[in-house]
Amino acid sequence: MKSAVFYGRHDIRVVEREIPELEAEEVLIQVMACGVCGSDLHIYEGDQGSTTTIPPQVQGHEFSGIITKTGSAVTNCKVGDRVCVDPADNCGECFYCASGMMSHCDHMRAIGTNVDGGFSQYCKVKSRLIHHLENNTTYIEGAMAEPLACCINGIDRSNIKPGDNVAIYGGGMIGLLMLQLAKLKGASKVALIEPVDERREMALKLGADVVINPLEQKVKEVLQKNKMVHIRVAIECCGLRSTSEEAIEIVDKQGTVVLFAVTALDAAMDLKTYTVFQKEITVCGSYCSPYTMARAVELINTHRIDVTSMLGGFEPLEGVAEVLGDAQKRAKGKFVILPNGNLD
Repeated sequence: MKSAVFYGRHDIRVVEREIPELEAEEVLIQVMACGVCGSDLHIYEGDQGSTTTIPPQVQGHEFSGIITKTGSAVTNCKVGDRVCVDPADNCGECFYCASGMMSHCDHMRAIGTNVDGGFSQYCKVKSRLIHHLENNTTYIEGAMAEPLACCINGIDRSNIKPGDNVAIYGGGMIGLLMLQLAKLKGASKVALIEPVDERREMALKLGADVVINPLEQKVKEVLQKNKMVHIRVAIECCGLRSTSEEAIEIVDKQGTVVLFAVTALDAAMDLKTYTVFQKEITVCGSYCSPYTMARAVELINTHRIDVTSMLGGFEPLEGVAEVLGDAQKRAKGKFVILPNGNLD
């Protein structure tokens, strides 16, 4: 089989590998679609993703495909089933797993980060990590379940209530998913702050009430002009110091700021502690997708959320390095890798 293998910073090569042998509780998946995530870019640049990556490693944790083989103890699926995969393989035994915090597992195996993932024609996973796709759900849609599951965790932590006003920084794939989820949670108005024209236009199509170009407009003034004085929740999806600081500035008293984006390990910002004290702000992170994958698949299988309009294009395995290395290409939207060729 062909696999796109990460050997180190800026070094990904497509090589021939043996199709992996299965343990009793594993399944073999022919990967039909695998999304390129921002954390894949962090790893490609030599930084850390959700956890430490030790080369050589096959990246890719947002994927779907067809089960082609099952281990002797597998009972929840069969050959031919169309599935997507939860990449978080937690131990289920450590303090954090036992306390309902599986994303902080002491022994986490993260498919596509420290275990070979979906930038390959085939990938083996434990059967308990698979989720079935409906017949009218495409492989492309199924591959988007993992980023949607991460966004659901962020929305859960934001504690959006019906009638809340919400501001979202960043109009890439994640920001546009957050926008739709905020609306599903009952947000009254949602503003999206994004400098790229095409992304702002897409946000309006997906339900944004206000879009703001931060390079040409003052965010606070536009919000006030649109009667969004009380921002109950601000969600930062850019990973920038400036937008993180501004999110804390614009959020209302007793509001919540969710710092969602993956940043560099040494990234920092100025936090005015008196502001947090006086406004009683909650500032929280959102890490991975604990217990939210099934909910994401339900939303996708029932077509309650659009996970494809914001895509930028499709590439074969040989295109992985180009997508990760070309910022202009990625600016078109999220890219999906098709390891086994174009889908009919």
